[in-house]
Amino acid sequence: MKEAYFQPDTLKSLSKQWLEKYGRPKKELRQPFEIQSACLLILDMQRYFLDENSHAWIPGAKTIIPGLNKASRYFRNADRPVIATQHINTAKNARMMGSWWSELILEDHPLVQIDPDLEIQSQEILQKSQYDAFFESKLETRLLEEGVKQVVIGGVMTHLCCETTARAAFVRGYDVFFLVDGTATYNQDYHQATLLNLSHGVAVLTDINKIIEE
Repeated sequence: MKEAYFQPDTLKSLSKQWLEKYGRPKKELRQPFEIQSACLLILDMQRYFLDENSHAWIPGAKTIIPGLNKASRYFRNADRPVIATQHINTAKNARMMGSWWSELILEDHPLVQIDPDLEIQSQEILQKSQYDAFFESKLETRLLEEGVKQVVIGGVMTHLCCETTARAAFVRGYDVFFLVDGTATYNQDYHQATLLNLSHGVAVLTDINKIIEE
């Protein structure tokens, strides 16, 4: 089920291949990226998913960190918000998570913290309890305060929290840009399924260098 499809020597080539394969929306439907109205949203880059000793370890997740750090610096230099979610559950707010998964990420879990290699400031961290980062969180309040109209999504897992949050942002009226090389999950099938689905009617597929160039 798990494969290390993203590695330093495959990240660029696979991302290019998938951008070409799944493409972008038709030109007349596509909103141009505008940094001054954008926010970088990095989902759940916690040790729970990035530590090799965790049962939830994502083999390629460490590989996307340098790119996410590069994107974060770009957004901060443009005085635009960077938000990193931290998934934390209680027995009460877990809802279906409690019955679907064998373990919850509780506040006192030893791997609950954001991976130290990710360059994130404490004030940029936002807690969430479901796949959808908007659900019962302060995310939308923070986006409104910053005048955000476009959301750039990275992090883990591509096919769960990243995809669900992309859909949630779309229905709330945000332009969604989804990082092909800035998200990761357990295997290529999950990753490509998300790219196929989101590119059809939810998000513009892009990569970190294109975001910076645009």
